[in-house]
Amino acid sequence: MELSAEGLKLIKRSEGFRSRQYLDAAGFATIGYGHKVVPPESFPDGITEEHGAALLLTDVKQAEHAVTRLVHVALTQGQFDALVDFCFNLGAGRLASSTLLKELNSGHHQVAGLQLLRWDCAGNAPNVGLKARREAELQLWTA
Repeated sequence: MELSAEGLKLIKRSEGFRSRQYLDAAGFATIGYGHKVVPPESFPDGITEEHGAALLLTDVKQAEHAVTRLVHVALTQGQFDALVDFCFNLGAGRLASSTLLKELNSGHHQVAGLQLLRWDCAGNAPNVGLKARREAELQLWTA
């Protein structure tokens, strides 16, 4: 499976585009559409939106592979899109160790979808943007 246009739209809307490096809600150096900057990457002059879109597609491929590797049950396109967004935002490690994945791989799709809503904190504090993102993921999940 691949991320749909609707799933990509959710990531772009949730992340927004920034041409200059910034610290995200969790304190990670980030640029473009939520691309985490890792050494030896450096963007001293910023990036164009086209460059940001290219970085996004590379990051999405990594998230798609993680979902495909971790999930052992059939998914709808909306469920796949929600999980790719989740992995893009939080990383595959969070999905791998989550109750969400355990419930999903046990065949409890509805219970698993509701688990998305539990992931709305940055650090230990609730985050309005993450709450909205998780609700949007749940909408994709149930569509």
